[in-house]
This record gives sequence, C-alpha cells and structure tokens, in this order.
Amino acid sequence: MTDTDTTSISAAITGETVKQASAELSDLLKLRTYPFGMKLFEDVEEMKAVPGVRTPMDGIPFTTCQLVTQVRTAGFTLGIVKDNLRPNASCGANIGLEEVPERLASGEQMTGVWFDNQEAAKKHQAEMPRVAPGRYSGLCASPLRTGRLDPPDVCLFYASPGQMILFINGLQFKDYRRYDFTITGESACADSWGRALSTRQTSLSIPCYAERRYGGVADDELLMACPPDEFLRGVEGLKGLSKNGLRYPYPPFGAFADPAIGMSKSYG
Repeated sequence: MTDTDTTSISAAITGETVKQASAELSDLLKLRTYPFGMKLFEDVEEMKAVPGVRTPMDGIPFTTCQLVTQVRTAGFTLGIVKDNLRPNASCGANIGLEEVPERLASGEQMTGVWFDNQEAAKKHQAEMPRVAPGRYSGLCASPLRTGRLDPPDVCLFYASPGQMILFINGLQFKDYRRYDFTITGESACADSWGRALSTRQTSLSIPCYAERRYGGVADDELLMACPPDEFLRGVEGLKGLSKNGLRYPYPPFGAFADPAIGMSKSYG
C-alpha cells in the first residue's frame, strides 16, 4: 500500500465507515455473529458517555471472553473497569486495566494445571502480549453495526477457517504482505485483543479452553483482531475478490474432477 492509500484510509475511519464495512463483511462472509469493536479509555466517565453503554452488575465479576460473547451474540454495548473482572485472572492485565496478579506472574497459579512446572508457567506469563498497565481505566466493547465507538481501537470478528483465510486474502489483495501470528496457548485472548490493542497489529488467534468453556466459542471458530484501517482494507479486498468470482461459501468442485476445467475460468 502506498502512503497516499494509507492516508486516504486513515482519514476515512469513523464509526460510520467501520459500521458500513462491518455490514459488508457480514454479507460477504456470511458470519454467524456480529463483528465488534473494542476501545480503551483513560477516563471512565468518557466511557460511560458512549451511547447505549451498559455496565455489568456490581459484585458479579466475569471474564473478558464472557463480555465478548455478550457483545457479539446479544448485541450489547458493554463498558468495564478492573473491578468488573474476575480477580486473580489475566483478563484485566491483558487489556491494561491492572498489573499481572502475583500468583499468575510467578507461575504459581497455573502450575499443575496448564504446566508441569512453575518455570514453564512463569515463562508463559512473561511472553503474553498485553497492554501496558497504568494508562487506561476502562474498556468498552460494542457491535460495529451500532457505530457507537467512533472509531474503535480494534475491530474483531469470529469466523471459520474458510472464512478467515478469505479475509486474509482480502488484506493481501492490493498490497501483499506476509502475516505472522502468535500462539500463547491458554489465555489465547492475549493473541487476539491483547496483541492488537497493545501493538495495533492484525492478530489472528486460535481460541483457548477458557474462551470455549466460559465464552461459548464454537469448535470451528477463529478470532481476528485488527486496527480499523486494516479492517477496512480487508473488506475492500474481499469485494475485489468477489468481483473475480472468489466468494464464500466456496463452490465445491470435487476431489476427483480435472482441476484444469475450474482453474481455466480464473487463470485462462
């Protein structure tokens, strides 16, 4: 992508442009749940001023994977602070709302559960992509179709592997680059919203055990998190691929047919 293209896309990023791209993405990929955005806030009162924002019930802490599921399935706009999240978990630390709890940072908490020894558990915590603590006090998540985050810090959506690779093809349509993603293992939200919020890099993750158990993530779902400019570029690329006949769902050709017949339609 040229500097001119990047400037043009950046200037076009608003809640409304992201909202429109979200509708196009859902249509192009036939997504099961809503694409959504996340935005960090230094001032909690500014977060509470987001139109339609809800806050969790006091005294009933939950996890960020539960928050995300409520947003992408029920369509809620949710704003949270550190005290809304489970204590002694990595949720608040992954999004920069608190320091990593000592039992986690030392490896003690996950030893004998996810790791055979404390050294491995401690290294796992040290290598997790996270938003640095100290700056932000709240996070709001909302379906992109609402346009309430103007604009979001990152855009996210769940999709099957077949849907996800086509979106990545869209990202590469006009300006090719190779994408490298990280795999933390358990606490995979660090690879998605943790990494994307902290680095503003496009981040794909394989959801972990906790996301599946507490967030209800399906077996066939992957999670994409990317900054708004990449999100818009990916959708534009998908539209270009669609014009070339490369659409979702994939029309099956058959494992026993002559592929030349199908390939000739694209490549001549």
